[in-house]
Amino acid sequence: MAYDSSKIEEFKDIWVFCEQREGKLMNTDFELISEGRKLADQRGSKLVGLLLGDNVEGIAKELGGYGADKVIVCDDPALKTYTTDAYTKVIADVVMEKKPEVFLIGATNIGRDLGPRCAARLHTGLTADCTHLDIDMETYKNFLREASTVDVDNTKFDESDVNLKMTRPAFGGHLMATIICPRFRPCMSTVRPGVMKKAAFDQAKADACEIEKYEVKLESSDLRTKVVDIVKETRKIVDLVGAEIIVSVGNGISKDTKKGIELAEQLIEAFGGGVLGGSRVAIDEGWLSADHQVGQTGKTVHPKIYVALGISGAIQHKAGMQDSELIIAVNDNADAPIFEVADYGIVGDLFAVVPELIAAINAEKAAK
Repeated sequence: MAYDSSKIEEFKDIWVFCEQREGKLMNTDFELISEGRKLADQRGSKLVGLLLGDNVEGIAKELGGYGADKVIVCDDPALKTYTTDAYTKVIADVVMEKKPEVFLIGATNIGRDLGPRCAARLHTGLTADCTHLDIDMETYKNFLREASTVDVDNTKFDESDVNLKMTRPAFGGHLMATIICPRFRPCMSTVRPGVMKKAAFDQAKADACEIEKYEVKLESSDLRTKVVDIVKETRKIVDLVGAEIIVSVGNGISKDTKKGIELAEQLIEAFGGGVLGGSRVAIDEGWLSADHQVGQTGKTVHPKIYVALGISGAIQHKAGMQDSELIIAVNDNADAPIFEVADYGIVGDLFAVVPELIAAINAEKAAK
């Protein structure tokens, strides 16, 4: 059957591109499979993982443990190391033959390169850097009630709409836009790492996951690039997404930024380790580099403890940290929006409050 992206009735199932590097699945895969499971349940369809690589069939079952019903494995020596040409060709071949309704890709360095190229070949749209996904209209309306100022109950919606509703920050994070692709399939989006919650691993589901081998057809004419060597750069990585404790600073440190950052680092040390984060103001002012930014235009985090020092709590920042297990906020403005999501709020000057917090933590540790 010829491929025509406008014949949407021919497309079914939810697919996730599962990125591997050196034979190891990425954490983003498990997040997307977990989210894909929710979408597949909303749509009443199967969840399929698409795995490319060389000799990677052995790691495919793990994806079932997070919700995949089936994993299509494309195994070929030319796919061992990522190249745009090879991966785009193989993915386009599989999608044109199998016709998934939805195709999700992690917004990693590889995913951001791969997504637009695949979308162009497949003659469909792509929404980049999504932070929320829905298919079911009622679920989407509940999301709007919690995360937007839309008067949902007095707004008319197309209740029969089963398009993937892809929400992403726009205009520098000052606006959230929900985008649909009603005329073409698959509905494609790249999804920001760390945004979707990873489900608990289920060994029984992993054992039940179906593995399908796909015959890869790659000719030398398909490959215009060749990986000659891989050079790894060693540098300190700011791992906000994987951190269990994050202490973030905001505009409240403006009167003495050096001292404010030092206090945040001392608080991290008192906790026994963690990562320094910052609001958009802290990054825009140059107090911290961009890889420290928490929020919809930075990184979405879910640590065990999140401390917000001098952060007022703009909606973009709250959306990036409000699912933390425990939130502690320090701000001299009692009406700061950050207190709306905080488990513990302290109204006061952070330069006076933080030293007392550090002293209290150290005293408690000494007592034990």
